Amino acid sequence: MSWKRNPSRLLQHVRKYGVGVAASSVAVVGICIYVNKNNNFKVIASWTNLSEQLEYPKIKWDNNWDRRDPKLLVKPVKDENNNNNVNDEDIKKKTPTATRHIILIRHGQYNLKGKTQKEKYLTDLGRKQSDLTGARLKDLNFPYTRLVSSMKTRAVETCDLIHKFLPDLTVERSDLLNEGFPIPPEPPGDWRPKDYLFYQDGPRIEAAFRQYIHRATPEQKTDSYEIIVCHGMVIGYFVCRALQFPPDGWIRFTSSLAHGSLTWLTVPPSGRVSLRCFGDTGFMQSNQITY
Repeated sequence: MSWKRNPSRLLQHVRKYGVGVAASSVAVVGICIYVNKNNNFKVIASWTNLSEQLEYPKIKWDNNWDRRDPKLLVKPVKDENNNNNVNDEDIKKKTPTATRHIILIRHGQYNLKGKTQKEKYLTDLGRKQSDLTGARLKDLNFPYTRLVSSMKTRAVETCDLIHKFLPDLTVERSDLLNEGFPIPPEPPGDWRPKDYLFYQDGPRIEAAFRQYIHRATPEQKTDSYEIIVCHGMVIGYFVCRALQFPPDGWIRFTSSLAHGSLTWLTVPPSGRVSLRCFGDTGFMQSNQITY
């Protein structure tokens, strides 16, 4: 069959003899796409919506992602038929009623020429960015319950400047929140840290996620607003993990995260995390935004 060796002749045939053969040509086009397995000529059915042929959801949401699913916190009781039963009242006691709002702040611009951590202090612009972030948090007027930062100089300085606007909060520090390399990114870029850095930093950053990102306890009766001042790679990883996106995509979030920006995660009682905003810098002038 000449059209098999040269599928383009089929289109010439249709043009020559008109639309009268259009109906019969549809089936032939389908065959044409299939038979090119061993030919150099490739026909790509770009109009085909493959997603319609796949079952949804492709990846199911893990309700127990933080190991706090109320149904799994209750020990089943054997009934007279030796079946496991869970008391609805016991589940209710383990079910949270409050929502946690977690506002992740990237530190301000800092001295990139610094060789030690102490030398990686905020620039004048970085201090201005931190002041603007603090003012923005104050203007939002949420009932903040926590202010914590990493131990790195740039994060500590940013946190302290924010604290001036929220003096009623007690400042906490955690080295779990220090900058680091979570896991090898996908796709890999030109910048490739040594493998041992992922091995060293990854478990720590995952531990930070588990400590700070989870649904409220049943004892928490009111919604909370918590501020965490840390770093771009940590925030990118937290967002991927919280939304149950592939965590190796963290670097694609990090590259668009501005200094002093706000990223807001909400964890309701159901545990179905939502992202209110990512890298918000709407409170800064355009010449004050850096990455």
